[in-house]
Order: sequence, then C-alpha cells, then structure tokens
Amino acid sequence: MPEIPVPRLKERYQKEVVPVLMKEFGYRNVMQVPRIEKVVINVGAGEALQNVKALDAISQDLMAITGQKPIITRAKKSIAAFKLRAGNPIGVKVTLRGRRMYDFLDRLMNIALARQRDFQGVSPDKFDGRGNYSIGLTEQLVWPEIVYDKIDKIRGMSITIVTTAQTDEEARRLLALLGMPFKRR
Repeated sequence: MPEIPVPRLKERYQKEVVPVLMKEFGYRNVMQVPRIEKVVINVGAGEALQNVKALDAISQDLMAITGQKPIITRAKKSIAAFKLRAGNPIGVKVTLRGRRMYDFLDRLMNIALARQRDFQGVSPDKFDGRGNYSIGLTEQLVWPEIVYDKIDKIRGMSITIVTTAQTDEEARRLLALLGMPFKRR
C-alpha cells in the first residue's frame, strides 16, 4: 500500500516552526508548543429565508473548496424585524481537522489570499484574546476550485483558525511562521 505524504504545511510546522517557537517562548516540552487545532469556515445566508435553493449553491461551493460536506446552521432565536424564526436555516459551516485542515490552510495562505484584489496582507489584529484568529473573505471567487460561470451570486465567508496558543502573541507568531501574510505595521 502506498504511503500517503504528510501535508506540506504540517511538515513545515514540525521541522521549522516548533524549534523556533520553543527557542523564542522558552518551552521545555514539544507538547507546550502551540498548534492549530481546527479551522471553521462559515457562510451566512440571510437570503435563504426567501430562497431555499441558495443553501444548495453555497453547500456546493463550500464542498468544492474544502472537500468536506458542510452542515446547515439554523437560527437559535426568532427575530421579528428580520422575519426570522428559530430553527430556520440561515447558513452553512464546515469544521476541518487533520490533513484537510492543513491542505486548506496551505491553499488559503498561498493561493486564495494572493488572488484578492488590492491585497496588502491580512490584519494582525483579528485575534480574540485566546489565540484564535478570524479572517473574512468578501468573495468565493478567490478559490481556484470555484468555476466562475456556475456562480449564481457572490458570497463572502468567515474563516476561524483555532489554535492551542494561550496568548494572541504566541498565535500570531505561530501563524506568521507558517506563512500567514500579515500586513506590515
């Protein structure tokens, strides 16, 4: 049986990032070094209240991008101003771990972000205080897997990278070493 190669980003993490982080932050054990736990991709679709087919199109796009079937998220509360009832489908999300997560991050950092219009780098300030990083993309067309002719509407997505880092500084350094193109201050 052929051996499956280790994802490029994971190999880089193990060989280059871990030793640098251990030296910089003074970790005594390899298990103390922050790592990426999971990546959550969410697409909100308020239009799904009027057009149920929109969720199918979003699901197809997200499946093409991530290689994993997304789940439908539903409203937790009813909001009369938005004509929203609890339980109505309002978006889709995918949680990636392991090999798919590393492949997705590699494509995000090296292909998708670079294909954005007027890209200057991502903000280094989008951390939540616990070492998790969130980024928003305004259109799904930056992904090479998306066929332009099959798009019914341009939609954005939010991507959250969950790390085991205790502080934002550790997480920022981890992502920078992995190749996240942060803006220069």
